[in-house]
Amino acid sequence: MKKVILFLLIILASLAGFYPADTAFIAAENHSHPANYEIQIPLPEHPRPDFERPDWINLNGEWQFKFDSANAGIDRQWFGEKNEYPDRITVPFSWGSNLSGIEDKADIGWYKKMIRVPSSWKGKRIFLVIGASDWLSKAWLDGNYIGEFQGGYSQFEFELTDHVSHDTPQDIVIRVDDSPHAFKLEGKQGYGNVRGIWQTPYLEARGKNFIEYIHFTPDIDRELVTVEGRLAARPESGASLLLAINENRANKKLVDQKLNPESRDFSFSVPIDDPRLWSIDDPYLYSATAELVSGKTSVDKVSTYFGMRKIGTMKLPGTDYMYVSLNNKPVYLKMTLDQAYHPDGFYTWPSDEFMRDEIIRSKKLGLNCNRIHVKIDLPRKLYWADRLGLLIMADVPNSWGEPDALMKKESETAMEKMIHRDYNHPSVFSWILFNETWGLFTKTDSGRLYLPQTQEWVAEMYRKAKALDNTRLVEDNSACNYDHVMTDINTWHAYLPGYGWEKMLDEFTGKTFPGSGFNFAKGYLQTNQPMLNSECGNVWGYEGSTGDIDWSWDYHIMMNQFRMHPKVAGWLYTEHHDVINEWNGYYRFDRSEKYPGFEELAEGMMLADLHSDIYLVPGSDLCTDQFPGAEVSVPLWISTMTDRVPAENAVIHARMKWWNELGVPFTDDLGTQVAPIKSWALTDAGTWKIKLPDTEGLAILSFRVEDPSGNAIHRNFLTFNITDSKENSLFDVTDPSGKFKVLSFGPAAPASQDWSVKQWISMNGKKLNGAGTGYFEYRVDIPSDIVLSDIIEATFRAELSAKELFGKDVGDSKMEGDYMRGKGTFDPGRNPNAYPMTDEKKFPSIVTISVNGRVIGTQYLPDDPADHRGILSWHSQLKDRKLRDAGSYGYLVSLSIPTDVLADAIRRRMFTIRLEANQIGGGLAVYGRNSGRYPLDPSFIFRMK
Repeated sequence: MKKVILFLLIILASLAGFYPADTAFIAAENHSHPANYEIQIPLPEHPRPDFERPDWINLNGEWQFKFDSANAGIDRQWFGEKNEYPDRITVPFSWGSNLSGIEDKADIGWYKKMIRVPSSWKGKRIFLVIGASDWLSKAWLDGNYIGEFQGGYSQFEFELTDHVSHDTPQDIVIRVDDSPHAFKLEGKQGYGNVRGIWQTPYLEARGKNFIEYIHFTPDIDRELVTVEGRLAARPESGASLLLAINENRANKKLVDQKLNPESRDFSFSVPIDDPRLWSIDDPYLYSATAELVSGKTSVDKVSTYFGMRKIGTMKLPGTDYMYVSLNNKPVYLKMTLDQAYHPDGFYTWPSDEFMRDEIIRSKKLGLNCNRIHVKIDLPRKLYWADRLGLLIMADVPNSWGEPDALMKKESETAMEKMIHRDYNHPSVFSWILFNETWGLFTKTDSGRLYLPQTQEWVAEMYRKAKALDNTRLVEDNSACNYDHVMTDINTWHAYLPGYGWEKMLDEFTGKTFPGSGFNFAKGYLQTNQPMLNSECGNVWGYEGSTGDIDWSWDYHIMMNQFRMHPKVAGWLYTEHHDVINEWNGYYRFDRSEKYPGFEELAEGMMLADLHSDIYLVPGSDLCTDQFPGAEVSVPLWISTMTDRVPAENAVIHARMKWWNELGVPFTDDLGTQVAPIKSWALTDAGTWKIKLPDTEGLAILSFRVEDPSGNAIHRNFLTFNITDSKENSLFDVTDPSGKFKVLSFGPAAPASQDWSVKQWISMNGKKLNGAGTGYFEYRVDIPSDIVLSDIIEATFRAELSAKELFGKDVGDSKMEGDYMRGKGTFDPGRNPNAYPMTDEKKFPSIVTISVNGRVIGTQYLPDDPADHRGILSWHSQLKDRKLRDAGSYGYLVSLSIPTDVLADAIRRRMFTIRLEANQIGGGLAVYGRNSGRYPLDPSFIFRMK
């Protein structure tokens, strides 16, 4: 009865939201839950789908816990005491993380959990396996010391066999010491200090002899896979390894490999007939079981998998440009920097579904690779990359100290264990040993230097990595200091404003060739490695970084320029998701969406269009100033980074959308033209000639590349600010709906204003802001040639938005601290360049508009947005590596002026217009002609007879 009641309580708790919906029920035990009760645990799945035994018990969930701030626990023998520890922690989440339930109060923590090893495991060897624990872990079973491991990122294990009492409650105690040491590998733990157990611990039953590891090395050219591994001990005479490979759903290949009784190691090859290759588009996995058999007895059994794929380098067809290759074809790498952090779990994901969705999020954007940054990630995330088809660059974490003997040992251990553990993941194509020379500098009288002896050690690390795995590419150092030593990929980092990319790419491609010393440390030269970017974006391209901004404008320019430089074999955008003090991710830290706004500028266009294998590059500038009626020639190129082209020719469909001086939209279908399309090539696609509208305004020229059947392959656009630079406040406009007189005024000089928080001018006088509640009031003289009898109707029109008060608007916006270690500000709007990008969180306001004391309307302003739609705000930025409200824009507000109000205003020869936000405190921003989205100042528009 008690079981039933507990089960119902757990179900109710789950429905009420007390437990994550994506956990599962398994049998587990601890002091809070008597034996055989069913409880929920996080991450219940086996943590190693690439190396899984049938007999295992997941130890995630609640453990007893206590801190040891005085480091007294060993002397006081906490490992043997029978009293319960006072706190409860949820494993496998780092203490200090929200999901652990424990605040970070000390460097040393003790864990205790009651286990019960089932009697069915008798006669087997029992191990405690821990996916990762940061940093020095020691363990006891019922007070008996069972081992220790030093290192924060690697899987380790302790054998319990000699101390196990089957079917009897026993206490596992784990002490984790995460005291600071300069030589420790930390990565970017400033984004969330990872402490203690952070990957799944579990019990596992193995045979008296067992398979320590099994590695599969595919050879697609010879249609075979080489199987290598090691046993815990030399096998008995006559023992064999029975390998079953599922070639497909119907067929299973069985191999009975006799083992050498004189050796623990085994190696043999298995033909794979007509192999189905693992690729990004078809990530096919061969599942396998390996069983150690002695006589007729099954001694040990492991489930695993592998992919038939080949990583290499080759020339882009028709060129001398070296590319990374997959399955003997070049692959244009479209990558992102994956900091692999979660706001509540730090290094540890809250669920298997979340790990799956991280891979889906990248693929949704049209990316084909993540670089998991200075972190060795959970194997299940790599499994999802394997299963869903996403390439992975895998980093070894870095220290923040100097390259002394202790640091070198930590690095070598982490590298060796990472390669050993993750060898069978087909998604991993590259190992990166160091990042940006972090942890490789030595303090000298001449400053911090990357010394020649350290460079030689890094070269030796490269050689060790190649010896451990010669099937993948290895980078010595993901370089930002032009200091490669020995590497398979010639990578570089660059953070620039959009306008800086063309010049930089010209320079880098010009300096890259065999024998060049560019991007290499003194005494080392390029060979013929693929040259690609391994970090890029605008986040560090502006003084003091960007803070949170619309990155899409600079990103759009950058993507166009990369495609115009095919010598660069790929790029890697920083970054996949925001972290605590960098907000330039494709997604927010909680993985909610950002909205760059492409679809409103070019019909059907999404961010993924900028990652298309077939890519149309229009012109060289994203926005240019043009005179009304100008005839413009737009050169076109098609960059094709695939051999799957729909036909010899593509059809380019053009459309122009523009807003005139009244903010009225127009569209014009400009027809089609045919352009050649060639695989693996940058092709001249001709020139598109257009005549711009005869009126001032803003025009978007969009292109849709189609196959012969009319299916869209790619979309892109560029824009024109159509202006004759007139300064007249009164001017005439004629459009298809009639003749108009426009009386405009600048937003920056109200006659009066009053705001509860702050009011200020931005965008060099083009935009006026008020925060909180308050008003702007303008007085606009009406010229004598505005006659009431000539007017059909009058309208007030302006671009307005809510105005959120950002950190930079409050006071000092100076940025301090080491961002790379989680220092600096945690306010996404404090950076002087910041203007947070449009996302799911809205900041609305309501503005009431009155003319000469009479309310003419109330308008809801949904947000204070900043994204690609703020074309004019981006176009107006000065090219001085600073940003001023970049990407921000408003909503076009248009209100009719009642006839009696208009008559009274003309009689007085003055409009007194008040814009008042007093209802919900969302503030107000008023945009001028070149400060937002629409090409107009606040205006009174008179439709004339």
